[in-house]
Amino acid sequence: MTDESPRREPKQPRPQQRKQMLLRLDPAVHDALARWASDELRSANAQIEFLLRRALSEAGRLPGSAAPIRRRGRPPKAPDQE
Repeated sequence: MTDESPRREPKQPRPQQRKQMLLRLDPAVHDALARWASDELRSANAQIEFLLRRALSEAGRLPGSAAPIRRRGRPPKAPDQE
């Protein structure tokens, strides 16, 4: 081997994978949740997470290690793409 071999880039840490869970809801509750989410331009899943985070925060149980909730809408453009 020569010293001219390509150098490997250091690996970037992988973002923490989001947990998945099955949730069973009464159909009427799901419909109301879906309408509420639509009114706030969120998916039903994002609305559930928003409500759970708010409830945890109000109860003083939201862990400090919890990542902030993702911003809604399109991600901002990178400075080099303007």
